[in-house]
Amino acid sequence: MSGAPIQAAQGVEPQEFIAFHVGEQTYCIDIIAVREIRGWTPATPLPHAPPFVRGVINLRGSVLPVVDLAARLGLPIKEPTARHAVIVVQSNGQIVGLLVEAVSNIMTISADAIQPTPEVASDLSRSFIKGIVAADKEVISVLIVKNLLPDSMPFAA
Repeated sequence: MSGAPIQAAQGVEPQEFIAFHVGEQTYCIDIIAVREIRGWTPATPLPHAPPFVRGVINLRGSVLPVVDLAARLGLPIKEPTARHAVIVVQSNGQIVGLLVEAVSNIMTISADAIQPTPEVASDLSRSFIKGIVAADKEVISVLIVKNLLPDSMPFAA
């Protein structure tokens, strides 16, 4: 994948997105929501946490919940390795880490290059995916960060 801008029409202001891999698929999120990207650190599991919450890690003295994005998206879960990364995001006042397999790129995408999620996708899938971008030889799903996070995570940093 190249870092070349993906644009369609003039007059539409492009935005930057962080692209990353989960399973065999490439996803991206608006860079505005990203606070930092960290290497994988083993998380401390929390009892009775939702299955997609991997646990919590210490982020410079603050407790950071980590959401396993593969589990959240209903994909096969893999044990994290040193290659995995945690994308620290902020949305609706919550700061949460998103566990991904690898961060790949910063992409510049024009809003009109984001195509609607097909109607054949489930309602749950469409609640996570803002749209689809055709880039180079792959299809990239643009995720909605706020919908990836649980409504309330009282332990969020």
